Amino acid sequence: MTDYLLHHNANTHWKYPTSIETDAAIAAARVAMADFLGGAPSEIAFGANMTTLTFHLARALGRGWAKGDEVVVTELDHHANIDPWRALERDFGIVVRQVRVRPAEGVLDWDDFGAKVTTRTRLVAVGGASNAIGTINDLSRAVALARAVKALVFIDAVHYAPHALVDVRALGCDLLACSAYKFYGPHVGVLWGRHDLLAGLDLPKLRRRRRCRPIRSKQAPRTTRASLGPGRPWTSRLPRAGAHAARGARRHVRGPARARPGARHAALDRARGHPGPAPLRPAAVGAPHAHGGLHG
Repeated sequence: MTDYLLHHNANTHWKYPTSIETDAAIAAARVAMADFLGGAPSEIAFGANMTTLTFHLARALGRGWAKGDEVVVTELDHHANIDPWRALERDFGIVVRQVRVRPAEGVLDWDDFGAKVTTRTRLVAVGGASNAIGTINDLSRAVALARAVKALVFIDAVHYAPHALVDVRALGCDLLACSAYKFYGPHVGVLWGRHDLLAGLDLPKLRRRRRCRPIRSKQAPRTTRASLGPGRPWTSRLPRAGAHAARGARRHVRGPARARPGARHAALDRARGHPGPAPLRPAAVGAPHAHGGLHG
């Protein structure tokens, strides 16, 4: 973050060096996080934190649903994956149903899960792992229940992504969010969403006036409606320093899951020719979490 703020800080898509460098930094951050989650760069969005992104996403989805439509959440989830959907009850008349937990085992009650998912279900919101007790949920089972009624699946991977090799294609979900601070990064949220889904959302945001147009350079990436998809969930400017730092932070997620054959993370930047972020001081590498159990 220091490297970006001191040497590259600028608005995007203008014909001067720091703006060109900012465009490159954001593009590289999306490439890195797409690799981290198994998606495409055009499907990555950054936000203030996972909670803010989820509230914003929920409101956009709610605009396209009807009164009486349902969202399924679970008792095992963090409030960041419950309260944004609860807000739709007041705003749009959406019904939120909550799956029970079996306290003795600390796992979801899958019979209750199956009963709560109905033909009125529009989305199933489930955590990859509990930030309270560490339970890893059977995500494939949750996805199968949702798919049976043609519902969307949103996965809260904040507590899951630092410990398991996330592959959104293999999971079969539609949306997944995590927080970079869980893997030694800044407090910035990361959202993956299917490109066609993100592009079609009616997101609440400012409509820019086009009284003056940026003078684009040959080096700066051309902005099209398709490439705007990853930035659309953010109401205004992207958290550029946070995105740049998150790209560097994901290099330090090196558990057993990252070391096994097929891991996508080794030498990604070198292979794709992207410049790396400023080197981290040795003392920062491997530093413990200050607050491992809290969400963003």
